[in-house]
Amino acid sequence: MAARRADAALLTDAQGVLSGIVTAEDISGRVIAEGLRPEETSMAKVMTRTPVFVMSNSSATEALHKMVQGKFRHLPVVEHGEVTAMLDITKFLWDAISRMEQAAEQGSAIAAAMAGVERQWGNEFAGPHAFIENLRDQMFKPSLSTIITENSSVPVVTPLDLVTVAAKKMREYRVNSVVVMTGNMLQGILTSMDLVLRVVAQSLSPEVTLVEKVMTASPGCATLDTSILEALQSMQDGKFRHIPVANKRGQIVACLDALQLTQASISMVEGASGRNDVANAMVQKFWDSALALHPGEEYDEHSEESRTAASDSAEGKHTPPHVGNAFSFKIEDRKGRMHRFSCVSESLDELVSAVAYRLGMEDEKANVNLLYDDDEGDRVLLATDGDLVAAIEHARSVRWKV
Repeated sequence: MAARRADAALLTDAQGVLSGIVTAEDISGRVIAEGLRPEETSMAKVMTRTPVFVMSNSSATEALHKMVQGKFRHLPVVEHGEVTAMLDITKFLWDAISRMEQAAEQGSAIAAAMAGVERQWGNEFAGPHAFIENLRDQMFKPSLSTIITENSSVPVVTPLDLVTVAAKKMREYRVNSVVVMTGNMLQGILTSMDLVLRVVAQSLSPEVTLVEKVMTASPGCATLDTSILEALQSMQDGKFRHIPVANKRGQIVACLDALQLTQASISMVEGASGRNDVANAMVQKFWDSALALHPGEEYDEHSEESRTAASDSAEGKHTPPHVGNAFSFKIEDRKGRMHRFSCVSESLDELVSAVAYRLGMEDEKANVNLLYDDDEGDRVLLATDGDLVAAIEHARSVRWKV
């Protein structure tokens, strides 16, 4: 998780079948807050077993509804029983809006999909561009005051508190962050992801580590008048997932995370008053079309967007439900047994580790060389990350599944 700066990890069995999911919040609440030793605690004790998932051919709408209803930030994508990707609801929303705006500007696939609804319903429907403007207003114009309740309380710690105190506060309030205050002065913020990246992954002891050593100091603040869109843009630009909110007197009244903002904006659309069959059909068309649109699909093949599409996808910036940064591999062990599994597509080291694990050769990982048969029957050595990426791009281009 620390290596990939991820706040969740999927757990699979030796055959690559999904077994569970563990999040930074799980590690904070079920390990650190409980006083367990991370190096002695197995994932089986803290993971959520048999997590909800979607199939790779599921619609964007189905995936979105599962995440909103279950209040999940993450949703695994499974094909033939194996994990192929993991959706993040916040990236899911941001990608949808980005692509919606691109499509609206260029009169492309999303508008075309919506035009089908326009033809079906005739004059009842004002047209895709008017719909997109209305949708954007419903989702993003409301201020943060509309989603913060008057009685909301904020968990607070001091810089000199121990990390275990912060973890217990997060668990008590059922949140994944605490604000760090000295008196009425905001000093920083500490999140469950900070606990994973800066404490557990660094082999620090939560029982003796002070909050000030691992917190994010002087975080940016929003106000109650900040719009949902402005807050999301600040998070996107600053690459952070939590934002403290201050009232007019400068008092911190909430600390919102990206999941809360995303769910609030989606719920405003889903629960909009005056929705009729036309509007419902349009919202479904929007989610399906926005997230089915592949990066670069609407651009000239020599454009900058096209050239960066593959690398962006690998970093998770453009991840529709049926596309992930993983690829399926098959390997035969010494006993003639065939193993099929999924692994990230841009790291040769991780692929070697996955292979060594399945062959029972973890101690001999340095001696593992990987070769594959290309379409001309030649056996080709994978020596670098670039070799792996090129091999997978070729496999995808000729529609190989593994």
